[in-house]
Amino acid sequence: MPLPTVNRSPSVARSPFGTLPDGTPVARWTLDSGTGVRAEVLERGGILHRLRVPDPDGRPADVVLGHDTLDGYTADTAYHGALVGRYANRIARGRFDLDGRTHRVPATDRGHALHGGPDGFHRRQWRATARAAPDRAELRLDLHSPDGDMGFPGALHVTARYTLDRHGTLRLDWTARTDRPTPVNLTQHAYFNLAGPGGTVHDHRLAVDADAYLPVDADAIPLGAPAPTEGTPFDLSTPHPLRERLAHPHPQLRRAGGYDHCFVLTAPPAPGALRRAARLHGPDDRRRMEVWTTEPGLQVYTGNALDGDPHPRHGGLCLETQHFPDSPNRPDYPDTVLRPGTTRRSTTEYRFPRPDRP
Repeated sequence: MPLPTVNRSPSVARSPFGTLPDGTPVARWTLDSGTGVRAEVLERGGILHRLRVPDPDGRPADVVLGHDTLDGYTADTAYHGALVGRYANRIARGRFDLDGRTHRVPATDRGHALHGGPDGFHRRQWRATARAAPDRAELRLDLHSPDGDMGFPGALHVTARYTLDRHGTLRLDWTARTDRPTPVNLTQHAYFNLAGPGGTVHDHRLAVDADAYLPVDADAIPLGAPAPTEGTPFDLSTPHPLRERLAHPHPQLRRAGGYDHCFVLTAPPAPGALRRAARLHGPDDRRRMEVWTTEPGLQVYTGNALDGDPHPRHGGLCLETQHFPDSPNRPDYPDTVLRPGTTRRSTTEYRFPRPDRP
């Protein structure tokens, strides 16, 4: 028997989650769509802690990987569910030139900068405000990043707004402003498993709306121009089982232990418009997810470095909407430099169409 249909007004609730070593309390905010989908977000790191999505029978499962305690997130090195910045992905050798000056940021990943540095936005306490409306629940998170933060120039103010509507769509809107030119690349680093935590994503099927991707070297730095996906295991124009693709002998997959690559998304219908980036089907097609975004790239990461504490290798799939890695050193890539007087805007939606719908 299907479970009763949930039909309430959207709501937002705040509850304590823990205390940081310096005594700072961390709250958990619960956004409830009123129609079955529920998201939990932490002030620390803007972490998407839980995302409960029902199956066709109304039975919910948490479809993102995380930790049960604040201590788990404090010790975490895999960016579970976090908001990532000031620059998501990698900057080669932890350096870049901007307007005639060389800037250096911490090189913590094989000699390269990763995800904004060891004290990036994923480890910050964001200021939270929330409200519920008849058709949605909203959580606004604000962060001030001072000039010189992790080596980046300029003071940057960032707002990340999570919105969960009555259709069960989770939307993330970013805005950023600066007082000096600085590279900015922001993303959400959730690991998705549509069956719920505990297994792998081997039996998921993935499609990506891209005709090209960025091959990388042994340090995951792009080699240069995008390469066509056609005729390779990077062709995900139709849904393919991840088990099949992860076993493929392609040297790019063998080098990374799976996918850890930026896909060049197809052009949007209009500048700044949302375009579909990916479709994910869970085992037995009990849950589906679509990712839509205004960003030009999608970093697909199959959890190759997860080590079983607490989630197994390939236990989750990251679909990180963003600009391209190492763009500050690649003038041929889409520009990531934000300048005073302008506002960086970015939107990503996670949609959960019911499998019984076309």
